[in-house]
Amino acid sequence: MGLSGHILIIDDEATLRSTLARILQGAGFEVTTAGSGAEGLAFLSQQSFDLVYLDIRMPDMSGLEVLKSIHIKHPETAVVLFTAQPDLNSAIQAMREGALDYLLKPLQPKTIIERTQAVLTRTGTERRKRHIRSQIDTLQSQLQSLEAGEGSEKQTNLQDLTIKERFVVRGKLALDLHARRATLDGGTISLSPASFDYLLVLARHAPNTVDYQTLVAEAQGYKAEAREAQELVKWHIHHIRQAIESDAEKPAYVINVRGVGYRLVAD
Repeated sequence: MGLSGHILIIDDEATLRSTLARILQGAGFEVTTAGSGAEGLAFLSQQSFDLVYLDIRMPDMSGLEVLKSIHIKHPETAVVLFTAQPDLNSAIQAMREGALDYLLKPLQPKTIIERTQAVLTRTGTERRKRHIRSQIDTLQSQLQSLEAGEGSEKQTNLQDLTIKERFVVRGKLALDLHARRATLDGGTISLSPASFDYLLVLARHAPNTVDYQTLVAEAQGYKAEAREAQELVKWHIHHIRQAIESDAEKPAYVINVRGVGYRLVAD
């Protein structure tokens, strides 16, 4: 598909680093590897990367510590964590700290390549959107200056159109697509970028049920097998429930349709 990008792999296992590097280089990506969190952060301070693959368990500093530093210093850098020991709490904490995804070892070559392509496509699209929105804001500011005091009906129509395209509202839940901010009953909801996208998919389909594979495809941009999709969705739904439910064990907004998927009930 002609997609390229510079990827940083941070993992203390030399064999895994070299294997991942070989797989990604074979798919046309530029790859840099680091054997520790400190080395990885040093690389990030010297050059920019489109995507970071980060092991969550390392001896010098944990993946979550590295992730937190990346999120603070390089907030637009996409980070995907992986681990051989799945831990729900670690996964949710990773999403809160800004991780885009969370993968389980062993990592299959096909999965890594597809996930990399999907992430880079998505982040490239987001950069393009930010650029276009910046241009729109500038043009709107200029238009408002030109029409100040004239009470122009055209300006009012432009603002109404912008509002309709910017917000998705379901009952007390509102999603601002420009600011990528969610509110519930006026209060801001703390969500990772990926979990925001999952909630957005649920909101757009509400109150209909969205199956696991559709959720992954629309929220993260790639096709996953049914079992993989179900496991991946689980992390994000847990995070969303922790953020919006008064009792996450008895959810009122995000409802599980067993064996099928989830639906949002917000109206």
